[in-house]
Parts: sequence; structure tokens; C-alpha cells
Amino acid sequence: MTRVLLTGASGFVGSAVQARLLSDPHYSVRSVYRQVPQQSPAHLEAVQVSGIEPDTDWLGPLEHVEVVIHCAARVHVMDEREADSLEAFRRVNVRGTLRLAEQAAEAGVRRFIYLSSIKVNGEGTQPGHPYTADDVPAPLDPYGISKWEAEQALLLLAAKTGMDVVIIRPVLVYGPGVKANFRSMMAWLNRGVPLPLGAITNKRSLVAVDNLVDLVMTCVHNSAAANQVFLVSDDEDLSTTELLRMMARAMGRPARLLPLPMGLLSGFAQLLGKKAISQRLCGSLQVDINKTKVLLGWTPAISVDGALEKTAKDFLEH
Repeated sequence: MTRVLLTGASGFVGSAVQARLLSDPHYSVRSVYRQVPQQSPAHLEAVQVSGIEPDTDWLGPLEHVEVVIHCAARVHVMDEREADSLEAFRRVNVRGTLRLAEQAAEAGVRRFIYLSSIKVNGEGTQPGHPYTADDVPAPLDPYGISKWEAEQALLLLAAKTGMDVVIIRPVLVYGPGVKANFRSMMAWLNRGVPLPLGAITNKRSLVAVDNLVDLVMTCVHNSAAANQVFLVSDDEDLSTTELLRMMARAMGRPARLLPLPMGLLSGFAQLLGKKAISQRLCGSLQVDINKTKVLLGWTPAISVDGALEKTAKDFLEH
């Protein structure tokens, strides 16, 4: 039996990783919380820590652990209130992560799996020119910079201590229980709101949470994963228009999409001070997961259609 320490178990991705681990009798799961839930799943060992901080003591939670799956992070926020946002990200995502990894190596952990972000690569691509895992990183915002700095620190630690490090950079993750913009999109479609998004010709990579979790599980034992960086997606890139139509079909709703030209849509968005939203709706961000597939012998476990159907079913039920 493999004993795993999981951080971020209360988050969207972390909770899905936890459910997968608990479903497999070959794993013993110890999940980390700031506040231990009153009711925990059976067979789960829940432990409380103060946070992912530079001075957190992990030696107790790490006792007898073989693999750490580190999903917790200070995440990208739209309404940043910290005076020095880069320092706030570095405190948790760099120094806090390194503290956990250093004590993991000290405790004899054999593998540390780090959930990073595609923002390490950058903010967007030209259609047909996807990011690869071996591209020179070009993070632009404080969150992406902190993730890149954490990656570098972890790989240096791996070289120094011999503990394996595996880095996974997901694109936008969706699935049952998804929040934020993806959920807002489903709410618009569900209400039948006409959207001026019927002529978007961008290409974006997405990853279903089931596929991301499947890759994480592959990386727990696959020897080829050691000290590598992997990109992950569903391996089926979509335009915003295609995504909306597929999501509407999965929900059994009509897609009321108005074919407003992309240039006009982007212009309106910038006039309204919504340049970032325009980039997400109209810009491209593609990844090439060939390294992930070839080196690990991995392919996405669920299709985009299947993942959207699961996501739609959960949304409509809740």
C-alpha cells in the first residue's frame, strides 16, 4: 500500500484527486486541511496544518509518507487586495511549497508531484503554435511567476536530495462542480441568454478534471515521470464558439450565439475595461501534450463530449 500526503483536498482538483485515491485500496490517504471537516470520507486520515507557509512544520504529517501530491496554492485572483501581490504569491507558492518539499525529502518521501500552471509558459499562443513542456517559460503575472520560481526550486531540490519531483502544468480545468467563468458560461446557456460569441475562431486547450486526475495517478508510480515537466489537456482544442455549442448540446439547451465579428467584440471589451475577459474569450492558448503521451504512455481517459456531459449533468442537478 502506498501512503500519500495530499494538499489542497478541499479544492476543486484536490478533492477529485482525493476521491480517486480513496477509491483504490492500494493507497492510504492523508489529506491536509486548514480546518478539518466535521465529516470526512471513510478511510481518510485528515490532518490540520496552519497553512502553506514558510515556517509550517510538516514532519508529523509526513511521517511514513511515500508520495506527496501538492495541489494547494495561493491561486490567481481577479480582485487582488494585497499591496505586493507577487510577494503574497511567493510566500505561499514558492517558500511555502519549498518548505513542504524540503521536509518531505528529509522524511524520506520518494516522489513529490507538483500541480503547477500553464501560466508558467505564458498567457496565450498563436493558432497552430502550441506551447510545449520544453519551451522557455515566459510567465507574465505574479501567479505564473511564483509557480515558475517554485518549479525551479523543486528541481534544484530534487538534484540535491534524490527525491523525485514531477511537475504538471494544467490548462483550464473543468468538470462536475467547476466554478468561476466556466460555471457562469453554463448559467448563461441554461437561461437561454443570447451571447455575441458565435464567430470566435480561436483555439484553446482544456482539461477535464478526470483526465488531470488520471495523469496525476499515472505519475505516482511511472518511473519515466521522475524530474520531468508535463503539460496536460484533453488533446482536443476548441474555439469558444465550438465549446459553447458542445456545452449547450450536453445541457439539452439551444445555443443562442450571435455572430459578432471578433475584432468588434474585442474592441467593445477593451472600451469597457474588460481586456482580460476578451483575451480568454477570443484569444488562443493551445498546448502540445505529445511528451506526456509518449514518455508516460498516457492518453486522456475521457473524451471532451463525455466530460462535458458529466459536467452538464452535475450542473443541472445542483
